[in-house]
Amino acid sequence: MNVTTKPLEALLPVSSLGNSVPKAPSIQGGGFLDAMKQALSTTSQLQSESGRLSREVTLGNPTVSLEETMLAGVKSSIAFQATLQSRNRIVQAYTDVMNMQV
Repeated sequence: MNVTTKPLEALLPVSSLGNSVPKAPSIQGGGFLDAMKQALSTTSQLQSESGRLSREVTLGNPTVSLEETMLAGVKSSIAFQATLQSRNRIVQAYTDVMNMQV
């Protein structure tokens, strides 16, 4: 049995997820504020989708699989952790600038 896989194949979106969260459009010409707004919006969408799928599985909807729900939860968690770490870095940078002596 010879199975070959590409290393980044696991990162590709799963096509059987139905109505997944749309991908964020590339930010061109925008600044940091636009990038942060887009990241927060995407994180919020992922959390909403995860909550919806969780509710559907809990209610016993046969069209929603447990695997789909778990994957949405993991995506939501990763997006939230990335957003949280970005916020922590921004707050630390702000604190460092405010503590600088001129």
